[in-house]
Amino acid sequence: QVQLVESGGGLVQPGGSLRLSCAASVRIFSFYVVAWYRQAPGKQRELVARFTRGGITNYADSVKGRFTISRDSVQNTAYLQMNSLKPEDTAVYYCNAVAVLGGVQYWGQGTQVTVSS
Repeated sequence: QVQLVESGGGLVQPGGSLRLSCAASVRIFSFYVVAWYRQAPGKQRELVARFTRGGITNYADSVKGRFTISRDSVQNTAYLQMNSLKPEDTAVYYCNAVAVLGGVQYWGQGTQVTVSS
């Protein structure tokens, strides 16, 4: 059973930083795409950042220049480094991965990020 476990969320002041982690129970190269999504109260879930197995990365316009997605293939972990955080970044952040085999999509349980003074 494939599992994605997020960690690293919390409360941070505007302008601060957090690093989210997504630990996979299988080799991270088993996935075609690994992505971070977020969902704020009353809003739809939105794509924040993603990388493909080939190393291509994409970011939402709202986070470009502030967030960085990366992976550690030894630890089978994906990361989302979030800098210059704003109150509008407050949301539950979810790790998402699409398996190369069969295209099955997996989600983590989510981690809360709150940006507030």
